[in-house]
Amino acid sequence: MENETSDKIKISKEVIATLPVETFPGRIVVIDHENQANEAAERLSHEPIIGFDTETRPTFKKGQSNHVALMQLSTHDTCYLFRLNRMGFPPSLKRLLEDEHLLKVGISLKDDFCMLNRLHNGELTPRNFVELQKLVKKFGIEDQSLQKIYGIVAGKKISKGQRLSNWEADHLTESQQLYAATDAWSCIKIYEILQSGAFQVPTSLIIQKNNTTL
Repeated sequence: MENETSDKIKISKEVIATLPVETFPGRIVVIDHENQANEAAERLSHEPIIGFDTETRPTFKKGQSNHVALMQLSTHDTCYLFRLNRMGFPPSLKRLLEDEHLLKVGISLKDDFCMLNRLHNGELTPRNFVELQKLVKKFGIEDQSLQKIYGIVAGKKISKGQRLSNWEADHLTESQQLYAATDAWSCIKIYEILQSGAFQVPTSLIIQKNNTTL
């Protein structure tokens, strides 16, 4: 149940640094062949909710950009890492993202969809997605990054140390896999905590509420 509020809630980087680290506790499956993707998509199609994210190899030259290298789709206990740079964007994954009956949750979705559409000639039409950046505003949360939102809602820190790593490498390291899985899975956690009605402004954190520090 959503509790709309006029309170303004923020968290500082300094407070984030003091929080315990959160990592995905489940199974991670790396997929780089279309037949594997088809099997995973079939399993995911029966889930009640999926956490979504993507990763792209960073560029350090102005005006240059790369295609999406990885798409993460997570359940409560399993995260599938689809290596799109190796297998392309299979139709089974397109159908999954367009399934209007399957609830999917992510953050900064506009950017992700734009990048994915480059792989599908602009024909991708994602459906039944929840944008966490919009949802958290109803709870007075002004921060928009996944790390800060998770710190406020779950009271833990998501490491961003692998964000600028090479997502097109021949083999993804364990650290890369865990980082990617945690990002997608944490979207589910944020959504379910907020929707449960159990979210309360954590008094143990230094936050801003109605312009006062608690």
